Amino acid sequence: MGLLDLLKKLKPNSNKELKILFLGLDNAGKTTILKQFASEDIKTITPTQGFNIKSVVTNGIKLHVWDIGGQRAIRPYWKNYFEQVEILVYVIDSADRKRLIETGEVSVTI
Repeated sequence: MGLLDLLKKLKPNSNKELKILFLGLDNAGKTTILKQFASEDIKTITPTQGFNIKSVVTNGIKLHVWDIGGQRAIRPYWKNYFEQVEILVYVIDSADRKRLIETGEVSVTI
């Protein structure tokens, strides 16, 4: 079951807002997913330096989606973004076999 399937099961409520946090290694596809989620063009995506934020309304629910950069230097700061997060999505590029071990070794202290 995917994220969109879960969101579709939530009861529509115009006052409901959710904060979603996308984490994962750099070049894992977080920004691509975010742009597709927001129905934006994905032809020109550059590496995220810092973070991207998009607000999207789906099924009567306002979603505030945070896409945090995954470069090694940024990862220690991930823990600062967990406040009031209802959904955490950790993105893994399964086609990048060389980095699968690295993604498993990433830890976040909350």
